[in-house]
Amino acid sequence: MKYLNHITEAIGNTPMVKLNNVTEGVKATILAKVEYLNPGNSVKDRMAIKMIEDAEKAGILKPGGTIIEGTSGNTGMGLALAAIAKGYKCIFTLADKQSKEKMDILRAVGAEVVVCPTNVSPDHPDSYYSVAKRLNQEIPNSFYPNQYDNMSNWAAHYESTGPEIWEQTEGKVTHFITGVGTGGTVTGISKYLKEKNPAVKTIGIDTYGSVFKKYKETGIFDENEIYSYATEGIGEDILPKNVDFDLIDQFIKVTDKDGAVMTRRLAKEEGLFVGWSCGTAVFGALEYARENNLTEEDVIVVLLPDHGTRYLGKIYNDDWMRAQGYID
Repeated sequence: MKYLNHITEAIGNTPMVKLNNVTEGVKATILAKVEYLNPGNSVKDRMAIKMIEDAEKAGILKPGGTIIEGTSGNTGMGLALAAIAKGYKCIFTLADKQSKEKMDILRAVGAEVVVCPTNVSPDHPDSYYSVAKRLNQEIPNSFYPNQYDNMSNWAAHYESTGPEIWEQTEGKVTHFITGVGTGGTVTGISKYLKEKNPAVKTIGIDTYGSVFKKYKETGIFDENEIYSYATEGIGEDILPKNVDFDLIDQFIKVTDKDGAVMTRRLAKEEGLFVGWSCGTAVFGALEYARENNLTEEDVIVVLLPDHGTRYLGKIYNDDWMRAQGYID
């Protein structure tokens, strides 16, 4: 009989899919690494299970413990699946800008969800970072993975996602493009690919309201760059330790609207029912390919982090899209 002992054993080995219809004017081959086909419907499954298993090995997470994490939703889902497999409880803090679907999904898999305000500084006591840290201090036998600074994050992608991309492209990948949030995905994959071929370029996709692009270009953490934005899952108002800026050749910023519209196009024109930051990453990849006149010899791999079910009340709701001014 062929079966998995638990759903977490289905993590990884996601397919690569060629984009055909949104690529007008682009000669390069653009391949999408479709991470929503992980069991928790996102790339975050990979690092979630590794953070848990590494914490167990280190004796930090003990039987019957509680996992407490600040998340935009997807890491929480990965942690929740691991917790079910291993018998832990979960408490997740989310900013109130995150979609209702994400909160409902986390509750559906048994997690407690604490909603925190978006428009406060990271060190404010009510921010979702601060609340997670406080709960960790208050609740006995609890573990705070802290995906932003936990090195198991990037290591998961160095060990799994990077090798998969190299193998699936038979080493022909020339550019790797992904949205940057905690930094684990971009750092782990880039480290692996550049070790295989130092000529591979990594392009990080950032959003307006985030500090990454200016910090990469100037070395200055400019608080004037920080303001509220709607795109979920990428960009930051902090500098996570998982972001290795030396491995990222360039950042491109994409607007909330351009990312949202491209997300809808991916569903309608490519059959890829993906999340908001997926459209953002593809928009940035196409812009980069056009501006740099990439040729038929170039192979771009763009990572699509999550599934459209997380955004039914936003991106895939015409009334919401009209209210934002994203569609007529």
